[in-house]
Amino acid sequence: MKLKNILTGSLAGALLLGSLSACTDLTETVYDQIMSTNYYNTKDDIIKATFRPFEHGFYSIGPRQVLQECCADQLGTWARDGWWYDNAKWQYLHYHTWAADNESIKSEWENCFTGIMQANSVIDDLQKLDPAKFNMSQPEMDNFIAQNKALRAWFYIRLLDAFRNVPLAVSLDQSKNSVGQVTPQELFSFIETELKTSIEALPAKNGNAGNGIAQGQWTKAGAAALLVRLYLNAEKWIGTSKYTECATYAQNILDGDYGFYELGKTWDEVFDWTNDKCNETIFAFPSSYGRSYWHYSGDTYWWAVPVNARFYFGAFKQGDFNTKYALQPSLDLNNNEYNFKLGKFVSKFKKYPKDYRLTMYKNLGNSTREGMFLYGYLPYIADDGTEKKVTSPVGGYEIYIRDQVGVFHELAPDQLPADRTSNMNTGDHNSGWHFVKYPIYSDEDAGKREADYNEIRLAEIYYSLAECKFKANDVDGAAKLLNAVRKRNYPQDTWAEYLYKPEGTVTLTQDELYDEWGREFLAEGRRRTDLIRWGLYCTEEWWDKKPDADSHWDIFPIPRDMMGADHTLKQNPGYN
Repeated sequence: MKLKNILTGSLAGALLLGSLSACTDLTETVYDQIMSTNYYNTKDDIIKATFRPFEHGFYSIGPRQVLQECCADQLGTWARDGWWYDNAKWQYLHYHTWAADNESIKSEWENCFTGIMQANSVIDDLQKLDPAKFNMSQPEMDNFIAQNKALRAWFYIRLLDAFRNVPLAVSLDQSKNSVGQVTPQELFSFIETELKTSIEALPAKNGNAGNGIAQGQWTKAGAAALLVRLYLNAEKWIGTSKYTECATYAQNILDGDYGFYELGKTWDEVFDWTNDKCNETIFAFPSSYGRSYWHYSGDTYWWAVPVNARFYFGAFKQGDFNTKYALQPSLDLNNNEYNFKLGKFVSKFKKYPKDYRLTMYKNLGNSTREGMFLYGYLPYIADDGTEKKVTSPVGGYEIYIRDQVGVFHELAPDQLPADRTSNMNTGDHNSGWHFVKYPIYSDEDAGKREADYNEIRLAEIYYSLAECKFKANDVDGAAKLLNAVRKRNYPQDTWAEYLYKPEGTVTLTQDELYDEWGREFLAEGRRRTDLIRWGLYCTEEWWDKKPDADSHWDIFPIPRDMMGADHTLKQNPGYN
């Protein structure tokens, strides 16, 4: 049994959970008169309390996905025949014109602080308990405390990335928390210390068959991987580079200092329904059909395919799809490739045309699949035995998915619309390639929605170390690390042509490196962060997006409601 059965159990009313109802108002609320003094009676009670905040953490990936992807150069949420305009809310993100009352920004703040206070509640409680009374050792109790400290650090990394200047709350006891915001350096140092301490208390991965029943728990490698993230972005977040420290922890993970990890044999092994057995998985939130599966939801991958795609997938009983996300186009409406360097990821995948991921996504039966993208027509066999094609929910036209954004409607694949305008207001249901990173299996497949959400996978460690080496002018060392991952994406007989020098013939440049980050981690909720780290987020253009006037858009405003509730907070520079 996976840990998911603990994470998704009924715990309502069983825990004392704090909230940031007024940013730093940590007033305790008691539900059903169950206090920490009488709730913890068995070891199972401690386990349930420990992992309750993890379920909220899993839920919170949706708001993060919106801010990471809708503001960057890979994905877009444009208007489609009257769908997805939503009072221009997605356009504010795309054009970098958001204000302090933006609901997506507010959601990220609230979700992170809710998770932090849930973790604080558990940490406060467990630190008061005598493990002997629960037939536990002190190291066992220390592990449970470290689980929540690592999770809390994960939330704080997100806040540091998004807002830089936030309150530091470490307890339900308000006297232990900051008054107003702390500096980015102070928050960075807190996260760093917490993770280093957690590594000592957390277990190393056991065995060489994935995380298994420990899926969903932090390990030494998981905490070390969070340090890799922290150090990789330090130059942007606190103004001090930490590439040496980043490289040290990344190398420790690759050397097996925290347990056995290795890359999946195929690109999709780490996203498949058996990924609890995949050694590439470092930390994942467990998913199970009928329980929790937040990556199969509206703000993530479930709404990244056409509305009527259920006919193509054979998925009629699992809920409706929608077209919130698609890849921004590579081609204008004259069939010419755009001349800006960011975005255009269909074109960037096609740079290596034998990439296995470019295969049209298709369910092969028995919970297996091939390919990652949806494009062209989506055929299926109807109940009467005839072949049909997936249609639009508006107008009923047969969808032909293109690497362009425009109003095509019933036009044949070789036809272009008379109006050659392409922007966030001019899309239809043919516009933009769709992607299926986590498989969408049919109703008959045992693996439907069983894939766990991979928050940290070993490929990230390879790429982070490669970036450290590249910035230290060890281009060959960086290339070999990237090639170790890239080999699985291409047939072996193409490696000489497709791999980076010295193992292949492709030159690894800075442009190629951040393009490669984008290919490997397409739609994994990190693109905004990567662009900011490379200094591209405000200075470059992509489809229907001009460079910003200044760099204050690198961070989001403190939400207006939070400012109104706590007058010790100061707004981030550049925002009214």
